[in-house]
Amino acid sequence: MQRNILVIGAGKSTSYLQDYLLNKALTENIRLTIGDLNPRLIPSETRSHPACEVIKLDINIDAERETAISSADIVISMLPARFHGKVAKDCLRFNKNLVTASYISDEMLALDPKVKKKGLIFMNEIGLDPGIDHMSAMQLINNIRDKGGKLLLFESFTGGLVAPESDNNLWNYKFSWNPRNVVLAGQGGAAKFIQEGSYKYIPYQKLFRRTEFMDIKGYGVFEAYANRDSLNYREAYGLHDALTLYRGTMRRVGFSKAWNMFVQLGMTDDSYTIENSKGMSYREYTNLFLPYSPTDSVELKLRHYLKIDQDDIMWGKLLELNLFDPLKRIPIENATPAQMLQFILEDSWTMDQEDKDMIVMYHKFGYEIKGVKRQIDSNMVVIGENQIYTAMAKTVGLPVAIATLLILNKQITSPGVQIPIASEVYDPILKELAQNGIVFKEYEVPYLGYNPDSVAG
Repeated sequence: MQRNILVIGAGKSTSYLQDYLLNKALTENIRLTIGDLNPRLIPSETRSHPACEVIKLDINIDAERETAISSADIVISMLPARFHGKVAKDCLRFNKNLVTASYISDEMLALDPKVKKKGLIFMNEIGLDPGIDHMSAMQLINNIRDKGGKLLLFESFTGGLVAPESDNNLWNYKFSWNPRNVVLAGQGGAAKFIQEGSYKYIPYQKLFRRTEFMDIKGYGVFEAYANRDSLNYREAYGLHDALTLYRGTMRRVGFSKAWNMFVQLGMTDDSYTIENSKGMSYREYTNLFLPYSPTDSVELKLRHYLKIDQDDIMWGKLLELNLFDPLKRIPIENATPAQMLQFILEDSWTMDQEDKDMIVMYHKFGYEIKGVKRQIDSNMVVIGENQIYTAMAKTVGLPVAIATLLILNKQITSPGVQIPIASEVYDPILKELAQNGIVFKEYEVPYLGYNPDSVAG
């Protein structure tokens, strides 16, 4: 009898996930049911596959959701995180295992006792970041511990970027994932981490001027700004004694300094709305954040406000975004400054049909063994194929698909609401990812600790 895998949500990150499972349909005796609000957007070759059924599924209609989940052997939710709660409660009710790529919410975590009591597996954070970052880090951390090493330092960085061959703007950046998350990055509290045993905090208005740099062989130098809370996984990773814990987001060098202009102007603010936003020109939007002058132009006011010379590359970056265009207009009613900025950026940073994206992940492990301090740097680079088979879709979707099959085949058995930090999870998944071109390269380097000279500002 065929085993039914239900995938709820068929967004941009599901191309590799769908193909991986459909390619395994015959050997694994599985059938794929894909439920989405807009099933017509699913590629025809997927819809016509003999082992695939595509259904219209509105997550907010209880009967549709419950019917689909109750008919499945395991459920994958690729919906936005805010919808996982409904799916999770149905999975618990109908005794179905669940896989998501999203961060564990408090709502999801609260289900843990009931999930364990029923012997179910609710695997979360099994995408890219979170996901591959957990698995690759824990495998190396445990390898170090098995040799008798003591972890002193752990730093981890991930970036969703544009591939070098498609990098053709002054920002060295295009949107390869949710633009709203990019615009709002770093908000909601100060970034927190540990540096050489001391707690450090970076307020939002300073975040993009405190960057660390790393060189990825063959791809050049990157920068990273701190994630909001680098200490979230201290307990999960068992790094209570580590002197340095730092997690961040990677960009090409110069991006953060330029992005800081938007922060200082107030353009990334999402806390209030602009009453007359609809129909406002890009130029009028820019002028919202500048002082009134009866004589000075918008350009001159902005240069004075941000202290930018006309021949500064920062000025070129602003011009490239058409921020002073009096004809281009924003069509959003009652939009926040952040929503308006997002619209303007998407106008310039949306990837062209022939563009390719790139995922970069970088880990740094400092440890002591037999009195000697050592360091391992580990990195992964994945280049997308096209706009459907992106590096983002590959690195998010494949871990989800592989974990689903392992759970279905009872090769992952520990119950509960969890993340992929156990060897029974990460060893087989990382092995399978390597066979699909997602490979980490490790380098032994001299132990440097946390290098203060690498931090700007």
